[in-house]
Amino acid sequence: MKRALQSKNKFKFVDGSIKNPGTSHHLYDSWVRCNTTIFGWITRTLSQEIAQSIVYFESAQDLWEDLKDRFSKGDYFRISDLLQEIHSIKQGDRSVSTYHTELKTLWEELEVLRETPSCTCNVKCSCKFASTVKRNEEVEYVI
Repeated sequence: MKRALQSKNKFKFVDGSIKNPGTSHHLYDSWVRCNTTIFGWITRTLSQEIAQSIVYFESAQDLWEDLKDRFSKGDYFRISDLLQEIHSIKQGDRSVSTYHTELKTLWEELEVLRETPSCTCNVKCSCKFASTVKRNEEVEYVI
């Protein structure tokens, strides 16, 4: 969904970059139109049960934040299962291409579920935290 919104240049409506300008602002009608469209796009991707639980939200950003809070937290059991699969997978009688694709798919799913820490300091960070985290991920990927 994030990619779809980005491809239509609408992700800024859900990440908080573009806020409701207020009813007296000359762009208010345009904002309402975009907000309603995005709300509809997101709602159409939801199951009926989940869609019924979000009918009282007014903005696509509020909807996005609610869904993010509910569903984007790392599933620790799935993370554990993925790590176990990654560390136990063998090529066996699969082609190198098939084996590599399966392994890459597992790693990509793990990256989505695991939150990568990042520095949020206002001053340029000199502790090399980000590069250390990246290097550790690369080492783990090789192993």
